[in-house]
Amino acid sequence: MTVRIREVQAGDYDAWMTLWQQYLAFAGSELDQSVTLSTWERALSPDSSLMCRVAETDKQIIGFAIFVLHEGAWYTQPLCYLEDLFVDETMRGLGAGKALIEAIRDEAKEKSWAKVYWITRESNPARKLYDRLAELGDFVRYSISL
Repeated sequence: MTVRIREVQAGDYDAWMTLWQQYLAFAGSELDQSVTLSTWERALSPDSSLMCRVAETDKQIIGFAIFVLHEGAWYTQPLCYLEDLFVDETMRGLGAGKALIEAIRDEAKEKSWAKVYWITRESNPARKLYDRLAELGDFVRYSISL
C-alpha cells in the first residue's frame, strides 16, 4: 500500500478530526473545541506559521503532522518545530510516520530552513523510528503552565 504526503485541504476536515480526536486520546488530553477549530483554521491559512501535512493511502487519510515555523536567536533561517505527529493505530507499520517526517525534512531542505526538531515522551513507542531519523539531543525541557 502506497503512502503519499500532501498539504491538508479543507475537504480533509472529517478525516483529520477523527485522527485529531484519536491523537488527543493517545496523549491523554482534552481540548476545548474552540482550540481544535482554531488549529484547523490556522492549518489551512496561507498566512499562518502553523502547517499540516497528511499521510494518505488510496482509500483514506491515515495520519498527520502539524508543524510551526519560527525565528530563532541562533539562526537566520526559520526553525521548524514538529509539534504533533500521529498515525492511526490500525495503520501503523506502513511507513506513514516515516514518510511524514521525511517529507517535512525534504521541505525544510528545499526551503532552506535551519532545522526540524521535536519533543516526545520517553515512553513513546515511536522513538524507535525517531532514533533512526534524527539525533537525540541532551537538552531537558522545562515549561511553565499559565
